[in-house]
Amino acid sequence: MATISASMVKELREKTGAGMMDCKKALSENDGDMDAAVDWLRTKSLATVAKKAGRVAAEGLVGVASSGNTGAVVEVNSETDFVARNDSFQDMVTKISTIALDNNGDVETIAAADFPGSGKSVKDHVADMVSTIGENMHLRRSAALSVGSGVVSSYVHNQISAGLGRIGVLVALESEGNEEALANFGKQLAMHVAAATPLAISSDDLDPEVVERERSILAEQARESGKPEEIIGKMVEGRLRKFFEESVLMSQTFVIDGETVVEKAVKAAEADVGAPIKVAGFLRFELGEGIEKEEQDFAAEVAATVAAT
Repeated sequence: MATISASMVKELREKTGAGMMDCKKALSENDGDMDAAVDWLRTKSLATVAKKAGRVAAEGLVGVASSGNTGAVVEVNSETDFVARNDSFQDMVTKISTIALDNNGDVETIAAADFPGSGKSVKDHVADMVSTIGENMHLRRSAALSVGSGVVSSYVHNQISAGLGRIGVLVALESEGNEEALANFGKQLAMHVAAATPLAISSDDLDPEVVERERSILAEQARESGKPEEIIGKMVEGRLRKFFEESVLMSQTFVIDGETVVEKAVKAAEADVGAPIKVAGFLRFELGEGIEKEEQDFAAEVAATVAAT
């Protein structure tokens, strides 16, 4: 019987995106023949989808699709980043983002929609991928933006393939001006959103609960200084203005030049576009945000798997 090394397990996992134990078993069943192991993984159902569904899936890809004045962004999760490198997984996320574009980013509608070339729904196709690849995966969320006149520009950070990466951003700009110039500025603004992580377009758009929570925190911090209440009130308002400058898109410093406030950058762009510009909305999806996950040492995981043989 062939000796199955850690490097062989790692190579097969990178090729297929399958789970580590599944890769080891595939190699063992096929006497270390890499090609045969790949075929074995593709054809063998290793466990029920229901069993895998309970495992944390915090990796995967964010997919972005845009067309003129419409755009959509999706997050499809997997258990490991190896699956994100899998061509089949990437193709699936790309197609789901396109489906999201046609269904206004509604997750339930997307899940029920036909997956191209499969004769099945998106939900059922994802379930088939879970069975084939051997990892839990799911469509976690989706959203869309559109404008009546203007563009929806996109940007993908840490892009692994066209429209796929770890951070996806859409920016909707309303304008009657030149679409090419508008799209170019929209791309820059989307890059800014990816880097600066604004909470809202303007202070008026901020969630009142977020503002009140920030106000309470700042007040407690100010009281620790021992200052009188009337001074504390002024300190809080001053610090709250700083919070708005850091958290509100139109008040942030434009990362493209590091100097101009975004509101002024929008006004400056109007000269190139030839018409007024309104920032109608933005979306920013970062892979795995809000999901609790365990950090694992991959080298130790491989060594432990091989040692268990």
